[in-house]
Amino acid sequence: MAGNTETVYLKIEQNVKVTEPSVVLKDIAKLTCTNRPLVNKMKQMKVYNFHLPANQGKKKTQMQVFSVLKVIELIGQEFPNVEIQNIGEKDFMIEYVPKEEPKWLLYLKTAVLCVLIFFGSAFTIMTFNNDVGVGEVFAEFYQQVMGTESDGFTVLEVCYSIGLFLGIVVFFNHVGHKKITPDPTPIQVEMRTYEKDVDTTFIENCGRKGTSNDVD
Repeated sequence: MAGNTETVYLKIEQNVKVTEPSVVLKDIAKLTCTNRPLVNKMKQMKVYNFHLPANQGKKKTQMQVFSVLKVIELIGQEFPNVEIQNIGEKDFMIEYVPKEEPKWLLYLKTAVLCVLIFFGSAFTIMTFNNDVGVGEVFAEFYQQVMGTESDGFTVLEVCYSIGLFLGIVVFFNHVGHKKITPDPTPIQVEMRTYEKDVDTTFIENCGRKGTSNDVD
């Protein structure tokens, strides 16, 4: 019997998004094995089914937390001669997103966000400059070097403004849709960190409440 056992490697990410209520294994996991027909058959195995509301026009995003042990248990029930080697997350969440938002709504959200960031950043920079007295420093430095009083618009202010712009561009590693280097931007890093923290918190909360899908 041991000689007929197939080893299948399973990898599941911490957060998996699906667009169909009926979830099969290929929707949430990556599988590999020397027995390709077996893998193809396992990919079609049903894992979970999200319950849709009576009013189909009010589909909402739903989330379920799973333990990989539950997935292994389901596989073992249907494929008893398969040995699973998990190389992914121990606990993960499946997020059911019934439909994507219309493009016009995404564009509207992006425009509103850009306006808020623009004025918020401008206000922050201005308050910082006033707090540390940049204008007074420039005026005093200009008078010491040039021997005349500054009118508030000199080469110092021009160079400072250009340098501030270039510093922001280099730091955020973005010019429009173009990236200066292939490295992820600081915003991307912070967003991924935030998403990971949210997923971890949600999974831990479900585990403490006992609402996650786990083995008995």
